[in-house]
Amino acid sequence: MKKAVVALSGGVDSSVTALLLKQKGFEVIGLTGKMVESDVTDNAKRAADKLGINLEILDVRDLFRKNIIDYFEKSYLAGETPNPCIMCNQDIKWGILFDYAVEKLNADVFATGHYADIRLDNGFYKLYPAKDVRKDQLYFLYRLGQKQLSKTIFPLYEYEKQQIKDIAVKNDLPSKDSKESQDICFIQKPCTTKKYLIEKFGERKGDFVDINSGKKLGVHNGFYQYTIGQRKGIGISAPLPLYVVKIDAGKNIVYLGQDIRQTKVILKNINLTYPLEKKEFEAYVKIRYNMDFKKACCKVFDDYIEIEFFEPVNSVTNGQSGVIYDLSDKHLIGGGIISL
Repeated sequence: MKKAVVALSGGVDSSVTALLLKQKGFEVIGLTGKMVESDVTDNAKRAADKLGINLEILDVRDLFRKNIIDYFEKSYLAGETPNPCIMCNQDIKWGILFDYAVEKLNADVFATGHYADIRLDNGFYKLYPAKDVRKDQLYFLYRLGQKQLSKTIFPLYEYEKQQIKDIAVKNDLPSKDSKESQDICFIQKPCTTKKYLIEKFGERKGDFVDINSGKKLGVHNGFYQYTIGQRKGIGISAPLPLYVVKIDAGKNIVYLGQDIRQTKVILKNINLTYPLEKKEFEAYVKIRYNMDFKKACCKVFDDYIEIEFFEPVNSVTNGQSGVIYDLSDKHLIGGGIISL
């Protein structure tokens, strides 16, 4: 009997993942990372008990604080907008949890509730979109490599989200009525990212400045409360809509303007899912999760990727990830961190 270790949060997706693997005859073990003081371990225990599987809890709070929370806070202080979920996948789920599953629990496969598909193609494992394109999560998985993909399975790839909810109800799983999880797990409602940052860094008054004229337009309470492309919450009336177009963290200046479009983007801290034959090619690119695919020319260098879009894109944001997909079938090629 093959052993499957499931990253079990106790939510509906991970719970159904464990159930499906158990039904397929795997020996299933749940593995949960305790990341913060108030976290999902209770939910995971309830799910494991209902499923009749063993649960291992790994205390990863120190690593999570250093690699995810500190990174999140430092990014905002540098005038960037971070992707904590992407780094959590790299360092926590497919870092310490993956290694523990394979090396300590002797897992044949490591499974999560992500909506994505893994296929072996010409000797390399590649990530493809799941059946439910509305739940596509390839953007958050671009930092995985061949080592991780060779041992990972995503049982939910062939299901629609509603089917997963129906399975949870049919099997009376504890998560059957749970809502979608928050994007940032360590910021619990009713707290918001803005409130979290103000509480962490305090209010620091600075200027809103017109990017073209250099004229002062108003006063803000801290540059780290804003992100490129933001329009709401600026609080300045003008004849035309004003957007955040640039952030100077050192001077605590938020620059405003009307044009937030550009065609060229540089990606650093890059990761390619598999070795590429060509260093220059056309592809689809996303510069944030919830945007449409945009066609671009990609040039891959040793430590960065140059992206030139066919048409200008909005809100290119320092610190976010640019992710590259194949033109023919939208499988994941790789990506990197946007550097302006």
